[in-house]
Amino acid sequence: MSSVHHRTALVDGHEIFYREAGPADAPAIVLLHGYPTSSFMFRELIPLLAGDYHVIAPDHLGFGRSAAPGAAEFTYTFDALARITAGLLDRLGLERYALYVQDYGAPIGWRLALEQPERITALVTQNGNGYEDGFVESFWNDVWAYAANPGPGTEPPVRAALGIDALRWQYLHGVPDPSVVSPDTWEHDFAHLSREGNDEIQLALFRDYPNNRPLYPRLHEFLRTSGVPVLAVWGRNDEIFGPDGARAFARDAEDAEVHLIGGGHFLLESHLDVVAGHLRGFLGRVLDRPSR
Repeated sequence: MSSVHHRTALVDGHEIFYREAGPADAPAIVLLHGYPTSSFMFRELIPLLAGDYHVIAPDHLGFGRSAAPGAAEFTYTFDALARITAGLLDRLGLERYALYVQDYGAPIGWRLALEQPERITALVTQNGNGYEDGFVESFWNDVWAYAANPGPGTEPPVRAALGIDALRWQYLHGVPDPSVVSPDTWEHDFAHLSREGNDEIQLALFRDYPNNRPLYPRLHEFLRTSGVPVLAVWGRNDEIFGPDGARAFARDAEDAEVHLIGGGHFLLESHLDVVAGHLRGFLGRVLDRPSR
Protein backbone atom coordinates (compact mmCIF):
# COMPACT_ATOMS: atom_id res chain seq x y z
CA MET A 1 0.00 0.00 0.00
CA SER A 2 1.28 3.45 -0.93
CA SER A 3 2.17 5.74 1.97
CA VAL A 4 0.18 8.93 2.45
CA HIS A 5 2.44 11.95 2.89
CA HIS A 6 1.39 15.05 4.83
CA ARG A 7 3.03 18.13 3.39
CA THR A 8 2.84 21.90 3.16
CA ALA A 9 3.68 24.38 0.41
CA LEU A 10 3.90 28.16 0.41
CA VAL A 11 1.41 29.66 -2.05
CA ASP A 12 1.09 33.45 -2.36
CA GLY A 13 2.69 33.73 1.07
CA HIS A 14 0.24 31.30 2.71
CA GLU A 15 1.10 27.84 4.01
CA ILE A 16 -1.18 25.27 2.38
CA PHE A 17 -1.41 21.76 3.80
CA TYR A 18 -2.01 18.83 1.49
CA ARG A 19 -2.04 15.04 1.53
CA GLU A 20 -0.21 13.25 -1.27
CA ALA A 21 0.04 9.59 -2.22
CA GLY A 22 0.72 7.34 -5.18
CA PRO A 23 3.33 7.31 -7.94
CA ALA A 24 4.32 10.77 -9.16
CA ASP A 25 4.18 9.58 -12.80
CA ALA A 26 0.69 8.05 -12.50
CA PRO A 27 -2.47 9.84 -13.71
CA ALA A 28 -3.27 12.57 -11.21
CA ILE A 29 -6.50 13.15 -9.30
CA VAL A 30 -7.09 16.19 -7.12
CA LEU A 31 -9.58 15.85 -4.25
CA LEU A 32 -11.28 19.10 -3.17
CA HIS A 33 -13.16 19.04 0.12
CA GLY A 34 -16.26 20.91 1.23
CA TYR A 35 -17.59 22.76 4.25
CA PRO A 36 -17.03 22.31 7.18
CA THR A 37 -14.27 19.78 6.76
CA SER A 38 -10.80 19.47 5.18
CA SER A 39 -8.73 16.86 3.37
CA PHE A 40 -9.46 14.77 6.47
CA MET A 41 -12.69 13.73 4.72
CA PHE A 42 -10.58 11.80 2.17
CA ARG A 43 -8.40 10.01 4.74
CA GLU A 44 -9.83 6.56 3.86
CA LEU A 45 -10.35 7.13 0.13
CA ILE A 46 -6.77 8.20 -0.61
CA PRO A 47 -5.18 4.78 0.13
CA LEU A 48 -7.78 3.08 -2.09
CA LEU A 49 -6.69 5.24 -5.05
CA ALA A 50 -2.98 5.55 -4.41
CA GLY A 51 -1.98 2.24 -5.97
CA ASP A 52 -2.90 3.49 -9.42
CA TYR A 53 -3.08 7.28 -9.20
CA HIS A 54 -1.11 10.28 -7.99
CA VAL A 55 -3.48 11.71 -5.40
CA ILE A 56 -3.39 15.31 -4.10
CA ALA A 57 -5.84 16.51 -1.44
CA PRO A 58 -5.29 20.06 -0.15
CA ASP A 59 -6.92 21.90 2.75
CA HIS A 60 -8.44 25.14 1.46
CA LEU A 61 -7.10 28.34 2.99
CA GLY A 62 -8.97 28.89 6.26
CA PHE A 63 -9.72 25.17 6.68
CA GLY A 64 -8.05 22.21 8.33
CA ARG A 65 -4.28 22.52 8.71
CA SER A 66 -3.78 25.24 6.10
CA ALA A 67 -3.10 28.81 7.15
CA ALA A 68 -6.12 30.82 8.21
CA PRO A 69 -5.35 34.53 7.99
CA GLY A 70 -8.10 36.60 9.53
CA ALA A 71 -10.95 37.95 7.44
CA ALA A 72 -9.51 41.45 7.94
CA GLU A 73 -6.19 40.31 6.41
CA PHE A 74 -7.44 38.22 3.50
CA THR A 75 -10.58 38.62 1.38
CA TYR A 76 -12.21 35.20 1.49
CA THR A 77 -14.06 34.48 -1.74
CA PHE A 78 -14.37 31.37 -3.87
CA ASP A 79 -12.36 33.17 -6.56
CA ALA A 80 -9.55 33.60 -4.03
CA LEU A 81 -9.67 29.98 -2.84
CA ALA A 82 -9.56 28.77 -6.44
CA ARG A 83 -6.55 31.03 -7.12
CA ILE A 84 -4.69 29.56 -4.13
CA THR A 85 -5.55 26.02 -5.24
CA ALA A 86 -4.35 26.72 -8.78
CA GLY A 87 -1.12 28.09 -7.35
CA LEU A 88 -0.58 24.92 -5.33
CA LEU A 89 -1.16 22.67 -8.34
CA ASP A 90 1.26 24.77 -10.40
CA ARG A 91 3.84 24.51 -7.65
CA LEU A 92 3.40 20.72 -7.64
CA GLY A 93 3.79 20.58 -11.42
CA LEU A 94 0.37 19.06 -12.16
CA GLU A 95 -0.27 19.77 -15.84
CA ARG A 96 -3.14 17.29 -16.29
CA TYR A 97 -5.46 15.96 -13.62
CA ALA A 98 -8.90 14.64 -12.80
CA LEU A 99 -10.98 16.55 -10.25
CA TYR A 100 -13.06 15.05 -7.43
CA VAL A 101 -15.21 17.76 -5.84
CA GLN A 102 -17.59 17.84 -2.89
CA ASP A 103 -19.63 20.77 -1.54
CA TYR A 104 -17.32 23.86 -1.46
CA GLY A 105 -14.82 21.92 -3.55
CA ALA A 106 -17.24 22.13 -6.48
CA PRO A 107 -17.23 25.90 -7.11
CA ILE A 108 -13.47 25.88 -6.56
CA GLY A 109 -13.06 23.02 -9.03
CA TRP A 110 -15.39 24.60 -11.60
CA ARG A 111 -13.20 27.69 -11.61
CA LEU A 112 -10.08 25.58 -12.18
CA ALA A 113 -11.77 23.81 -15.08
CA LEU A 114 -13.04 27.00 -16.68
CA GLU A 115 -9.70 28.81 -16.32
CA GLN A 116 -7.56 25.96 -17.67
CA PRO A 117 -9.85 23.44 -19.38
CA GLU A 118 -6.97 21.76 -21.17
CA ARG A 119 -5.71 20.42 -17.85
CA ILE A 120 -8.88 18.54 -16.86
CA THR A 121 -8.97 14.83 -17.70
CA ALA A 122 -12.21 13.98 -15.84
CA LEU A 123 -14.71 15.44 -13.37
CA VAL A 124 -16.11 13.55 -10.40
CA THR A 125 -18.78 15.24 -8.32
CA GLN A 126 -19.83 13.74 -5.00
CA ASN A 127 -22.60 16.00 -3.71
CA GLY A 128 -20.84 18.91 -5.39
CA ASN A 129 -23.38 21.19 -6.98
CA GLY A 130 -23.28 22.71 -10.46
CA TYR A 131 -26.97 23.33 -11.18
CA GLU A 132 -29.84 25.32 -9.73
CA ASP A 133 -31.67 21.98 -9.60
CA GLY A 134 -29.39 20.87 -6.76
CA PHE A 135 -30.26 23.50 -4.16
CA VAL A 136 -32.58 22.25 -1.41
CA GLU A 137 -34.62 25.36 -0.70
CA SER A 138 -35.22 24.69 3.01
CA PHE A 139 -31.45 24.68 3.62
CA TRP A 140 -30.37 27.52 1.32
CA ASN A 141 -33.03 30.17 2.01
CA ASP A 142 -31.16 31.40 5.10
CA VAL A 143 -27.89 31.63 3.17
CA TRP A 144 -29.49 33.64 0.35
CA ALA A 145 -31.14 35.98 2.84
CA TYR A 146 -27.89 36.57 4.73
CA ALA A 147 -25.85 37.11 1.57
CA ALA A 148 -28.41 39.59 0.22
CA ASN A 149 -28.65 41.59 3.43
CA PRO A 150 -25.97 40.75 6.04
CA GLY A 151 -26.87 41.96 9.49
CA PRO A 152 -28.32 41.07 12.87
CA GLY A 153 -31.63 40.04 11.34
CA THR A 154 -30.16 37.47 8.96
CA GLU A 155 -26.90 36.35 10.60
CA PRO A 156 -28.15 34.13 13.49
CA PRO A 157 -29.39 31.22 11.30
CA VAL A 158 -26.15 31.01 9.34
CA ARG A 159 -23.98 31.48 12.43
CA ALA A 160 -25.82 28.51 13.90
CA ALA A 161 -24.35 26.43 11.05
CA LEU A 162 -20.97 26.78 12.80
CA GLY A 163 -22.21 24.99 15.91
CA ILE A 164 -21.61 21.37 16.88
CA ASP A 165 -25.26 20.38 16.44
CA ALA A 166 -25.36 21.67 12.88
CA LEU A 167 -22.11 19.90 12.05
CA ARG A 168 -23.41 16.65 13.51
CA TRP A 169 -26.55 17.02 11.40
CA GLN A 170 -24.50 17.48 8.23
CA TYR A 171 -22.83 14.14 8.83
CA LEU A 172 -25.85 12.15 9.98
CA HIS A 173 -28.85 13.35 7.97
CA GLY A 174 -29.92 10.87 5.34
CA VAL A 175 -27.67 8.07 6.64
CA PRO A 176 -29.66 4.84 7.09
CA ASP A 177 -27.47 3.69 9.99
CA PRO A 178 -25.95 6.73 11.74
CA SER A 179 -23.87 4.46 13.99
CA VAL A 180 -21.45 3.84 11.09
CA VAL A 181 -20.42 7.53 11.08
CA SER A 182 -17.64 8.28 13.54
CA PRO A 183 -18.20 11.24 15.90
CA ASP A 184 -14.54 12.05 15.26
CA THR A 185 -15.68 13.64 11.99
CA TRP A 186 -17.81 16.48 13.31
CA GLU A 187 -15.67 16.92 16.43
CA HIS A 188 -12.58 17.29 14.23
CA ASP A 189 -14.34 19.91 12.10
CA PHE A 190 -15.71 21.76 15.11
CA ALA A 191 -12.23 22.06 16.62
CA HIS A 192 -10.97 23.81 13.47
CA LEU A 193 -14.04 26.03 13.09
CA SER A 194 -13.69 27.09 16.73
CA ARG A 195 -10.28 28.68 16.24
CA GLU A 196 -10.25 32.39 16.98
CA GLY A 197 -11.49 34.38 14.01
CA ASN A 198 -12.55 31.38 11.95
CA ASP A 199 -16.23 32.28 12.34
CA GLU A 200 -15.66 35.47 10.36
CA ILE A 201 -13.90 33.49 7.62
CA GLN A 202 -16.87 31.17 7.28
CA LEU A 203 -19.39 34.02 7.34
CA ALA A 204 -17.46 35.73 4.53
CA LEU A 205 -17.74 32.60 2.41
CA PHE A 206 -21.47 32.30 3.14
CA ARG A 207 -21.86 35.87 1.88
CA ASP A 208 -19.88 35.06 -1.26
CA TYR A 209 -21.65 31.80 -2.08
CA PRO A 210 -24.27 33.36 -4.43
CA ASN A 211 -21.40 34.43 -6.69
CA ASN A 212 -20.98 30.76 -7.61
CA ARG A 213 -24.36 30.59 -9.31
CA PRO A 214 -23.45 32.75 -12.34
CA LEU A 215 -20.70 30.22 -13.13
CA TYR A 216 -23.20 27.47 -13.80
CA PRO A 217 -24.07 28.36 -17.43
CA ARG A 218 -20.35 28.52 -18.26
CA LEU A 219 -19.85 25.13 -16.58
CA HIS A 220 -22.70 23.63 -18.60
CA GLU A 221 -21.22 24.95 -21.83
CA PHE A 222 -17.86 23.46 -20.85
CA LEU A 223 -19.52 20.09 -20.21
CA ARG A 224 -21.30 20.20 -23.58
CA THR A 225 -18.29 21.18 -25.66
CA SER A 226 -15.23 19.69 -23.96
CA GLY A 227 -16.11 16.02 -23.95
CA VAL A 228 -14.62 15.75 -20.45
CA PRO A 229 -16.07 12.60 -18.85
CA VAL A 230 -18.24 13.12 -15.76
CA LEU A 231 -19.13 10.87 -12.84
CA ALA A 232 -21.79 12.04 -10.39
CA VAL A 233 -21.88 9.81 -7.33
CA TRP A 234 -24.31 11.29 -4.85
CA GLY A 235 -26.06 10.68 -1.56
CA ARG A 236 -29.69 10.63 -2.68
CA ASN A 237 -30.88 11.66 0.81
CA ASP A 238 -28.77 14.83 0.92
CA GLU A 239 -30.85 17.73 2.27
CA ILE A 240 -28.28 20.32 1.20
CA PHE A 241 -27.74 19.37 -2.44
CA GLY A 242 -30.57 17.12 -3.56
CA PRO A 243 -30.39 14.27 -6.09
CA ASP A 244 -31.76 16.45 -8.92
CA GLY A 245 -28.37 18.16 -8.78
CA ALA A 246 -26.72 14.85 -9.71
CA ARG A 247 -29.19 13.99 -12.45
CA ALA A 248 -28.72 17.42 -14.04
CA PHE A 249 -25.15 16.63 -15.11
CA ALA A 250 -26.58 14.15 -17.64
CA ARG A 251 -28.26 17.06 -19.47
CA ASP A 252 -24.95 18.53 -20.59
CA ALA A 253 -22.14 15.99 -20.17
CA GLU A 254 -21.87 13.44 -22.94
CA ASP A 255 -22.38 9.95 -21.52
CA ALA A 256 -22.40 11.19 -17.91
CA GLU A 257 -22.35 8.39 -15.35
CA VAL A 258 -24.78 9.08 -12.47
CA HIS A 259 -25.16 6.96 -9.34
CA LEU A 260 -27.57 7.82 -6.52
CA ILE A 261 -26.69 6.03 -3.30
CA GLY A 262 -28.79 5.76 -0.13
CA GLY A 263 -26.74 8.11 2.01
CA GLY A 264 -26.40 11.79 2.85
CA HIS A 265 -24.06 14.72 2.25
CA PHE A 266 -20.84 13.07 3.48
CA LEU A 267 -21.21 9.83 1.56
CA LEU A 268 -17.64 8.66 2.16
CA GLU A 269 -18.40 8.24 5.87
CA SER A 270 -21.16 5.69 5.28
CA HIS A 271 -20.60 4.26 1.78
CA LEU A 272 -16.85 4.46 1.19
CA ASP A 273 -16.54 1.13 -0.60
CA VAL A 274 -19.48 1.85 -2.92
CA VAL A 275 -18.12 5.28 -3.88
CA ALA A 276 -14.59 3.94 -4.32
CA GLY A 277 -15.87 1.13 -6.53
CA HIS A 278 -17.68 3.52 -8.86
CA LEU A 279 -14.73 5.91 -8.84
CA ARG A 280 -12.11 3.32 -9.66
CA GLY A 281 -14.24 1.83 -12.42
CA PHE A 282 -14.86 5.26 -13.93
CA LEU A 283 -11.24 6.41 -13.75
CA GLY A 284 -9.98 3.12 -15.14
CA ARG A 285 -12.29 3.54 -18.11
CA VAL A 286 -11.95 7.23 -18.93
CA LEU A 287 -8.30 7.95 -18.13
CA ASP A 288 -7.25 5.37 -20.67
CA ARG A 289 -9.36 7.13 -23.31
CA PRO A 290 -7.43 9.33 -25.77
CA SER A 291 -7.88 13.03 -25.03
CA ARG A 292 -9.82 15.09 -27.62
